[in-house]
Amino acid sequence: MAYKISDDCISCGACAEVCPCEAISEGDGKYEINADLCADCGSCAETCPVGAPSAE
Repeated sequence: MAYKISDDCISCGACAEVCPCEAISEGDGKYEINADLCADCGSCAETCPVGAPSAE
């Protein structure tokens, strides 16, 4: 199950920097996770200062 980034995202980019699969990119107003690339490792959720990424 891939992670998803909520509207709480502050677009800091911390999640994209730690994603080992390069599944996270900057979207329109917030970062987005490509579900096809996400390995469900949780690195993004552990790094996010506002807890925006979560398992779907």
